[in-house]
Amino acid sequence: MDNTSFSRSLFTSESVCSGHPDKICDQISDAILDQALLNDSKSHIAIETMVTKNKVIIVGEVSTNAKIDYEGVARSMIRRLGYRDNPYFSDKSDIEVYISEQSLEIKKGVKNNGAGDQGMMFGYACNETKEYMPLPIMIAHNLAESIDEARGDNKLSYLYPDGKTQVSVEYRNGKPYKINNVVIAVPHNSDIHISKVKYDIYNFIIREVLDKYGFFVDKDRVILNGTGVWHKGGPSSDAGLTGRKIIVDTYGGYARVGGGCFSGKDPTKVDRSGAYAARFIAKNIVANGLADKAEVRLAYVIGKSQPLMKEVETFGTSKKSDKVIRDYVDSVLDTSVLGIIRNLDLQRPIYLKTASYGHFGRNGFPWEKIV
Repeated sequence: MDNTSFSRSLFTSESVCSGHPDKICDQISDAILDQALLNDSKSHIAIETMVTKNKVIIVGEVSTNAKIDYEGVARSMIRRLGYRDNPYFSDKSDIEVYISEQSLEIKKGVKNNGAGDQGMMFGYACNETKEYMPLPIMIAHNLAESIDEARGDNKLSYLYPDGKTQVSVEYRNGKPYKINNVVIAVPHNSDIHISKVKYDIYNFIIREVLDKYGFFVDKDRVILNGTGVWHKGGPSSDAGLTGRKIIVDTYGGYARVGGGCFSGKDPTKVDRSGAYAARFIAKNIVANGLADKAEVRLAYVIGKSQPLMKEVETFGTSKKSDKVIRDYVDSVLDTSVLGIIRNLDLQRPIYLKTASYGHFGRNGFPWEKIV
C-alpha cells in the first residue's frame, strides 16, 4: 500500500499491577466500602488511603450502622497483595485511622435521594474490541493481570508485587493496525538475570495476551525495566494514594474522564455511580448497533437528583438519527441518582474487584450488561 493512501497515528495507554502503591490504596479503600455495604447497604462512605514505607494512613467520612475493622481490612489486603514478608512494607506496618462522620450538609442532600457531590462524568464505548473498549487500555490491563497471575500461581514466582504495563498501538485510518511497542516494569528477585525475566515475560505473558486480541509484537519492540534493574518495589520506593490512577481506571486516556476518582466512595457519590451509568449507556448504544463509538456526558449538583447535563456524542459514526439515539438514551436507564443506584443494583459489596485492572470492559459488573 502506498504510504500516502492512509492516515497513521499512535496511541499509548498504561495499566498497573495490583501491588502498585496507588492500587494498594484503592483496594484498601474499596475493601472498607464493601465491608460497610455488606452489613448496611445504606452506608455512606468516603475513604482515602495513603501508603509509604512501613506506614498506612486511612482517612475519610463515614455514616453507617456497620462495624468496620479498618485496621484488619488493611492488613488482610496487604497480605493478599503479596507483601507479607517484605521488610519495608507488610501486614505488620504501622496503621493510623482518622475517620469522622459524614458532613450534615451532604447527609441532608443524600437523604432526599440527591447527589453526594457536584461534578461531571463521562462514559465511553467503541467497537475496537469485544469488550467495547479501546484496544490500548484493554491490552495494558490484560498484561498487568497476567503478570499478577503468573506471580501468584508460581509460574514466575521470582516476580515481586508492583509493576506497570504500557502499550502503543498504531492506527491506520482510525482502526488498530499493529502493536508498535510494549513496555513492562516489574520488580524481581535479584538472583534472576534480567535476560531470563525478559524471556519469560515475553513468551509467557506478552505473546499470550496479544494473541487473544489477534496481534503480535517482535521481542525487539519490548522494553523491560527501562533502567535495567528493578528489585525493590512497593510503597517503600513510591508512596501511594487512593484515586491517583483515574486514567488507568477508565479508558487509558483515549476518552474523556470526569473530575473525581471512584474507589472508596459509595454509590451516592456520582463521581462513581454517574460514571458507571454513562458507561452503561455508551456501551449499549454501541453494542446495539446505534453507533460505532459513543461518549455519554452527565453532570450533577449536590443534593439534586436529576443530572444537569445528559448528552451523547457519536463522533460521526451513528447508524440512526440523533432523535432515535436521544430517545434510546432516555429509555435505557433512569439517570436520576436513585434510578442509577436501583437499576444497576449498586448498594452491595461489589467494589473491591473494580480496584484493579480497570472499572470497565470486564464481565460481572452491572454497568457492563448489554440489554
